[in-house]
Amino acid sequence: MYRNAKNVGYYMIGKGSLVQLGDLLSVRRKTVQGPCVFFLDHAFKDGKLASKLPVEDNDIILYVDTTEEPTTESVDMYTARVKEFLNGALPCAMLAFGGGSTLDTCKCVGNLLTNPGQAQDYQGWELVQNPAPYKIAVPTLSGTGSETSRTGIVCNEAKNIKLGMNSDFTMFDQVLLDPDLTASVPRDQYFYTGIDTYMHCFESITGSYRNVVVDALAEKSIELCREVFLSSDMMSDENREKLMIASFMGGMAAGFVGVVHPLSAGLSMVLHMHHGVANCHALSVLEDIYPEQHKEFMRMMERQGITLRRGICKGLNDAQFDALYDASIVHEKPLSNRLGPDYKKILTRENVRQRFERM
Repeated sequence: MYRNAKNVGYYMIGKGSLVQLGDLLSVRRKTVQGPCVFFLDHAFKDGKLASKLPVEDNDIILYVDTTEEPTTESVDMYTARVKEFLNGALPCAMLAFGGGSTLDTCKCVGNLLTNPGQAQDYQGWELVQNPAPYKIAVPTLSGTGSETSRTGIVCNEAKNIKLGMNSDFTMFDQVLLDPDLTASVPRDQYFYTGIDTYMHCFESITGSYRNVVVDALAEKSIELCREVFLSSDMMSDENREKLMIASFMGGMAAGFVGVVHPLSAGLSMVLHMHHGVANCHALSVLEDIYPEQHKEFMRMMERQGITLRRGICKGLNDAQFDALYDASIVHEKPLSNRLGPDYKKILTRENVRQRFERM
């Protein structure tokens, strides 16, 4: 069966393009009643970004705590706050400013405004039945591809699983990419998040679930990532714009990943590690499965002066290692995408534990 693929409807790319956000919103305000809901990463609580945004008196700004990744509980909490503010109405637009955690929170809350139940009810494929309100993504960090992907990733602590609301209704309707917004990102965070594009794209094109459009998008994204991370300055004006475009295309190419993301999900669930740096730790012990990519990744880290903290699993007990394995091996589709249906014969409990012990 062929899937009828959907992409983001509109996008604006360019240095300083944030000033045109008001023009984009004015079209919505003229045709759709209701306030706007702004989701901002809590890093912007100083108000400097908010002062540049077209916020009106009847709108609301929610600062999303991104200390840890989104959980089913946090999404339900933000949904309750938005519903209380809207008092039965729907918003004219929902806007997200931040990295993947803030963008995913906005996407998931949007789904719950028009679909009954809680966040955990929609973790999986095609479970969202009703269209979400209109949403605009303004990423201030590049790499996750959340701005163009059809999923909102959420950690479910009760079930020990990290899984997305994977649906066309989860996607943003408009994306605005302004590389000026990534200029102040801390260098390590810029690398850890940006390299996610490289990773989910090479996982896609080295798997068995392929199509020519995804391959083309992924290959171009990887090419741009190489230009950025093998350069002398990954955060130059030119490279920050390149990485934004790579992330944009990489999000559209993010279908099935491979072995990196399941191990990364285990680290997120058990050690509460953020996605980007968890990916880096995961790839660091997968040289047998991704030999060429592992070698290139190490070159990228060396080129940019990035080092991974070692011994992150030192001192864990048997129960914690079991939880790491369970939260990783549960991701059947990506693991079989790379290793085939017998992936559990390769990634045995002992094999996976040894990998975590090496991190």
